[in-house]
Amino acid sequence: MRAAALPDTREDLHVHESADRARPWQTVVWNDPVNLMSYVVHVFREYFGFSLDQATQLMMAVHNTGHAIVAEGAREQMELHTQAMHDYGLWATVRKAPQ
Repeated sequence: MRAAALPDTREDLHVHESADRARPWQTVVWNDPVNLMSYVVHVFREYFGFSLDQATQLMMAVHNTGHAIVAEGAREQMELHTQAMHDYGLWATVRKAPQ
């Protein structure tokens, strides 16, 4: 009796892993009861180099919706951004970008 040949799933797994690795990571800044809105704008401008308008829009997203995505990219870079936000006293996390 011959054993049935199993389908080769290695290629499918490789494609899935490549797509997952290609998906960017995000630095998310969260609302907190401590920092003034003007300070958050200052941090966004100083650290990320955002314009006043862009920094203000992101700060308002943090204030109104509870969080804002301030950067996307490689995990290591997002971890550095998150640590920098912590150094400034802001609440921030790293997460995988949704598919």
